[in-house]
Amino acid sequence: MPKMKSHTGMGKRVRVTGKGKIIAEQAGKRHLLEGKSSKVTRRMTGTVVVAKADTKRIKKLLGR
Repeated sequence: MPKMKSHTGMGKRVRVTGKGKIIAEQAGKRHLLEGKSSKVTRRMTGTVVVAKADTKRIKKLLGR
C-alpha cells in the first residue's frame, strides 16, 4: 500500500502549534477593502486559531 501524501496546498496555508492547534491567516483581507472600515481591516490582520469544526479535516489533509 502506498504512503499517504499530505496536501501541499494546505501545508502552505496553515501551521500547527506545539500543542496541536492549527493557525491560519484571518480571512477576508484580499479584495473589496475599500468598502470595509479600517477598524475591520485592522482586526483581520495576523493569524487566528482555526475553528474546531475544521481542525479534524485539516489535520487529515496534513497527514497528521
